[in-house]
Amino acid sequence: MDGVFYAKAAACIGAALAVGLGVLGPSLGQGGIGMRACEYAGRYPESAGQISKMMLVSMGMIESSSLWALITSLGLMYLAYSF
Repeated sequence: MDGVFYAKAAACIGAALAVGLGVLGPSLGQGGIGMRACEYAGRYPESAGQISKMMLVSMGMIESSSLWALITSLGLMYLAYSF
């Protein structure tokens, strides 16, 4: 009984770490992209439309890595409660 409890606890802690650390990098990256996009749109207002398009594509690509962290944590939680 103790082995199952420790396995479930380790899976839950692993899931929490996967989400917590897996979202940290993308959130910092998205903040940096948003900051630079606002900065350059202020400097070059005539190209604000192109900057916005590139910013949205970049943020979408970065967001996908945080979704992988969420999928990994959900998989760990499924494994923790499947046995």
